[in-house]
Amino acid sequence: MTMPSSNAGEAMYDLVEELFPVCRSITGEGLRWTLRRIGEEIPLVVHEIPTGTEVFDWVVPEEWNIRDAYVRNARGEKVIDFARSNLHVLNYSVPVRRTMPLEELRPHLHTVPEHPDWIPYRTSYYRESWGFCLTHNQLEGLEDGDYEVRIDSTLEPGSLSYGECVVPGETDEEVLISCHSCHPSLANDNLSGIAVAVALAKHLGDLESRRYTYRFLFIPGTIGSITWLARNREATQRIRHGLVLSCLGDAGSSTYKRSRRGDALIDRAVEHVLRHSDEDSEIEDFIPYGYDERQYCSPGFDLPVGCLMRTPNGRYPQYHTSADDLDLVRPDALADSLAKCRAVVEILENDEVFLNQNQYCEPQLGKRGLYRGMGGNAELPGFEMALLWLLNLSDGRNGLFDIAERAGLPFRVILQAAEALRSVDLLHPAEREATVRAERLDSPVHGSDDSAVCSAIMG
Repeated sequence: MTMPSSNAGEAMYDLVEELFPVCRSITGEGLRWTLRRIGEEIPLVVHEIPTGTEVFDWVVPEEWNIRDAYVRNARGEKVIDFARSNLHVLNYSVPVRRTMPLEELRPHLHTVPEHPDWIPYRTSYYRESWGFCLTHNQLEGLEDGDYEVRIDSTLEPGSLSYGECVVPGETDEEVLISCHSCHPSLANDNLSGIAVAVALAKHLGDLESRRYTYRFLFIPGTIGSITWLARNREATQRIRHGLVLSCLGDAGSSTYKRSRRGDALIDRAVEHVLRHSDEDSEIEDFIPYGYDERQYCSPGFDLPVGCLMRTPNGRYPQYHTSADDLDLVRPDALADSLAKCRAVVEILENDEVFLNQNQYCEPQLGKRGLYRGMGGNAELPGFEMALLWLLNLSDGRNGLFDIAERAGLPFRVILQAAEALRSVDLLHPAEREATVRAERLDSPVHGSDDSAVCSAIMG
């Protein structure tokens, strides 16, 4: 696995840091601003889907925006202030302007008692409500008496926004990369996925050529993927592989949640990359709970889409609290997550079937400069074994990834060994060989010669 430059992690962290203060939701100006900022990094088309649009069993909700919110005590002090943290307001709160005693206000206040200094992140997307989130210590410090409650928000017809970046390839077969972009100030659960997706899109755009077309989606959670799927049912037929990216910046080791299929190439490729990395990793079977993979993997679509994370959602204490902040996300973890995504892409892009051009016993590799002592790739761990595995299994039926798995070697070693064998004309792409065979069979000279047919088939 080739690590990105050390600057890549810092650049991703800088983007996380810039986006962190913005109050986002599943609709509204905070989400739009975020998409515009992403569009300064990569080519992004922003789609606006009107409120009330039916998307399968769902309806695009009203648009929510907020300008200010606070709770003021009898002395005129703001004891809860949206300006200090956008997590202080229950996301999607309806507008409120009232004065009420503490006992009436208390049911609208949300805390995390087990972490008394953290503010929880809570939402009320699909039912009209209002509330405030605060530290448990703040709640314990509130005195009896009347409080002025103000939430300066709007909930009215508008639209749902999502961003789409398409990096074209040689074919219209697609790889889907999806991340949610709707959370407010949560650095790992939201912004780390955005940052890695942006960096991966840049990397793909810099490649000289790509086999696949890559479609990046920056969407609000759940309703965003449902909306995209409802509007792009035909496009889903072109998706061959896919990943949801989330929680990729913490110090934990990597976790992969398989697609609903469980044995798709994307599942095998990610597991291969994690198995050959230098850390412990976890592989989990699909369950219909989590991020947007559950929409892509719903039975009507059953797309080969898994979810790549570090510590999964809900399994680190800072999850959905103010402690999921810039201190939780690390540049080196972002860089490592990007490196793994790039390694997965390398497998998808380069998995090809080859045909050994010297199938009767091993060819002499020493005279071709491919054995130890010749320098260069011969010093790569497992390189010589990779040569032998390739020569033995390149019979027109096994792809490079199949061979890497059978050999127990990293895909990159197999790929470099294949390039070496191609350079000395010992491997040819099987597709090319099939064309050559067809030409031989169609030629007047060999058209009725059974021995020639046999020769062509045997290479």
